[in-house]
Amino acid sequence: MRIIVYGSLRRKQGNSHWMTNAQWLGDHELEGYALYNLGHYPAVIPGDGKVYCEVYRINSSIMAELDELKSNTKDYRRELISTPYGSAWIYLYIRSLDGVPRIEGGDWVKRNEPVSE
Repeated sequence: MRIIVYGSLRRKQGNSHWMTNAQWLGDHELEGYALYNLGHYPAVIPGDGKVYCEVYRINSSIMAELDELKSNTKDYRRELISTPYGSAWIYLYIRSLDGVPRIEGGDWVKRNEPVSE
């Protein structure tokens, strides 16, 4: 199975250690989604824009660990989407994002950089 990650699970980010035993398949620009900054981690919802992601091949035990990580907050649901690497699971945010800043550039790693036109 595959998973698409867009924030703290990406390489060299705070939770990337969860992906140590996953096989990196490649980068992907996810069209039709919007990225928001919740502080220590991001949120993604369907919307206008694109989000920079990484796609990994994972096993069921990694998926179970990620489900546990994401279910601690009850803020996400997992959905299957299409990528150039095949179908992949993504965690979508399910709570209100009113007042939460959007990351206009769509890249969590570059969230503190100005967006170029």
